Order: sequence, then structure tokens, then C-alpha cells
Amino acid sequence: MAETVNSADAVVAQANDFVEWFRSNTDQFISGLLNVAIILLVAILLRALVGRIITHVMKRMVGSRQRLSNAKAKATKAVRKSADDAANTADRQLRQQQRADTIRSVLRSVATFVIFGVAFVMILGEFGINLAPIIASASVLGLAIGFGAQSLVQDFLSGIFMMIEDQYGVGDTVDIGDAVGTVEEVTLRITKVRDLDGGLWHVRNGEIMRVCNMNQDWANAVVDVPLDYSVDLTKAHEVLEQAVTEFAAEPANMPRILAKPEVNGVVSIGNGAVTVRVVVKTKPGEQWALGRALRGLLKQRFDAEGIRVAYPLLPATGAGAAKEG
Repeated sequence: MAETVNSADAVVAQANDFVEWFRSNTDQFISGLLNVAIILLVAILLRALVGRIITHVMKRMVGSRQRLSNAKAKATKAVRKSADDAANTADRQLRQQQRADTIRSVLRSVATFVIFGVAFVMILGEFGINLAPIIASASVLGLAIGFGAQSLVQDFLSGIFMMIEDQYGVGDTVDIGDAVGTVEEVTLRITKVRDLDGGLWHVRNGEIMRVCNMNQDWANAVVDVPLDYSVDLTKAHEVLEQAVTEFAAEPANMPRILAKPEVNGVVSIGNGAVTVRVVVKTKPGEQWALGRALRGLLKQRFDAEGIRVAYPLLPATGAGAAKEG
């Protein structure tokens, strides 16, 4: 009986100690919960505010880019009321919107990680956890990752700036060094380029030192015509002017040509040839097809007018000399 009484007294004593501890620490406990709630609330509000700012900035960026494109089109007298132009404008706006969505997603993810990461560390501090070892370990881990993944960080940073500056996009024909072809996919880490032979190049964004985009704003179809040295240049120039004028007036070519074709004249003389250059300003991506069509037309006109094109001259003696028999 005495043992039962002693056991009950011990339980009561422990309960009294717990109640006394709870009474003495109630204020601190409630204060800690309030601090945690305030930290979470501030983190959520700050995340929402940063998200709205990022969205607003991206919308302004897309809008300013569209206004700049329209201004360039008007300056070059390239704005034409046709279904083809409307489709091109829609594709350009869609590309700009996709680029803005990608950048916004990345920035929002980074903001979320930073804001809630700081909030988590502050909450741990409210529970009395010593943050010095955690911060030190995170610093060492971050330093190790920074040294071990320098190329990865460089790829991501290059990808972000590439998208912000709109250097190229899916469908563009680009020259990025060894890889020359059509862009099939763009991510923050790599760019996929399909070359003329059908090979798919995977190029890290951090390794791209320079980019030649052949599908941006406008392009030139440059046709060099090597004429025989004996050709009358005045007559040849007249034939070229007439041919390119008719070429630009064709209904199939007119929507794709941005300015009147120019016959620049003689650009080189050598090896029995007088080279005359014709330049046609075209919509981006149309320069190759128009160049091929123009070469075919000039060939027909030269044959009809009896204008001879140049043939390479072979040396009489030595390597490459023409031999009889």
C-alpha cells in the first residue's frame, strides 16, 4: 500500500514539474510560435511580391521587344498587309512569349529557393538550434559544388543571358562554331542544332563563344555572277537590272523580298572572269531559296541574250595544265 502511495506521489510530482515548466515557458513558447508564423507569412508575401515583379518585368520585356520589331519593320518598309506577314508576326510573338515564360519560370524558382531557404534557417534559430555549424557546413558544401560544377553553372548563366538577349530560338539557322544548322531545342544548359547532313549537335551553352543567327530581322541573298572577260558590261548590267526587277515583281517572290534588288556592279576581276554581284534583301530564312531561284533565272536570261559566263583558265604548263590525248 505504501509503495502505491509513493508511486502516485512521484507521478503527481512529475506532473507538477511539467505544469510549472509549462507555466514558466508559456510566454517564450507563444512568442516563438508567433515569430515562426510571422517568418512564414513574410516569406509567403515576399515570394508573391517577387513573383508579381518578375511577371511584370517579363511582360514589359515582351512588349518592348514587339514594339522594337514593329519599328524595325516600318523603318525598312517591310510591313505588308498579307496573311503571310500576319503568320510571321504571330510566330515571332509566340517565340518571344515562350522565351519570357522560360525566363520567368527560372527566376521564380530561384526566388522561391532563396526566400524559403532563408526562412527555414530563421525558423531553426527560433527553436534554439545553433546555426553556426549548419551555416559553416552549407558554406563548405557550396564551395565544393562551386568548384566541382563550374562548367554547369557557366552553362546555366550563359543560357539565361542567351534567352534574355534573344540571341536565337527554335527554328533559327545558326552558326555556333563547329555546329551549323537549325536550332531544334533550347534549354538553360544545352542547345540542340540539326546540321545539313541530319546530324544532331548537343552544344553546351557555356561553350558558345559567338553566334551567327541567319534568321533574325532580315537577310541578304547574295548572288555572284562570274562573266566572261569579253562580255560587254553595259549590256550585262542592263540584262541583270531587268531580270532582278522582274524577279522581285513575281507574285511568289514579292512577299518575301523586303527591298528592291541591287546590282552592285563588278566586285572582282581574275582568272578570266569579271564577277558581278546582285544583292536581294529578304525576310529571314528566305535568302537561300530566293538565291537559288534567282541564279536559275539569270542562267536562262544569259543564254537567251548570248552572254557568256566565265570558265576557269588552266595553266599551259606545270601542275593543273591541260593535256591533250
